[in-house]
Amino acid sequence: MPGLIGKKIGMTSVFSAEGKNIPCTVIEAGPCVVTQVKNAEVDGYSALQLAYDEKKEKQTSNSLLGHFKKANTTPKRKLAEFGNDFVKEYLLGDVVTVGELFEDGDWVDVTGISKGKGFQGVVKRHGFGGVGGQTHGQHNRQRHPGSMGASSYPSRVFKGKRLAGRMGGDQVKVLNLKVLKVIPENNLLLVKGSIPGAKGSYLIIEE
Repeated sequence: MPGLIGKKIGMTSVFSAEGKNIPCTVIEAGPCVVTQVKNAEVDGYSALQLAYDEKKEKQTSNSLLGHFKKANTTPKRKLAEFGNDFVKEYLLGDVVTVGELFEDGDWVDVTGISKGKGFQGVVKRHGFGGVGGQTHGQHNRQRHPGSMGASSYPSRVFKGKRLAGRMGGDQVKVLNLKVLKVIPENNLLLVKGSIPGAKGSYLIIEE
């Protein structure tokens, strides 16, 4: 499906025609450069590779420098592939803008990396009750998981058990978000509601 690479700017709110205050997220969507056009004959499938956000040449590998040179563009930080079913046909080096793809009232899916929360215990990570229940070996240790082992068989904790560990930093896709406003002159997209990621993090916006 067609889409763009973008960056989360932050959150704000806008008023609807009925006077309702609607929370929304501001996304800088594109402009993106077409750095590769894939087709069924050569690659086995059809897709467009887009690139976004400027990057210094000295921070780019030689192989990527050659890749960007083919598209006659400067090095970029973020690359992503999209299905080649865009409204119009794009060629290598073409620029895709937010005004070409989206209009007010469209529905989009947004993919991002959720905020990392660091190492968290079971109460915060999985919603365990803590010391309130005082069952299964839980005694006088407020936010601990309690007893979790089985008997002599299997003499271990099963894989997949809900335990403490790193929380966040996962790829999250939010479906069916409404585009409240497109501001093509500033490459901005106002999407209703919240989306995953911190300010400045990269996003994939799909139609």
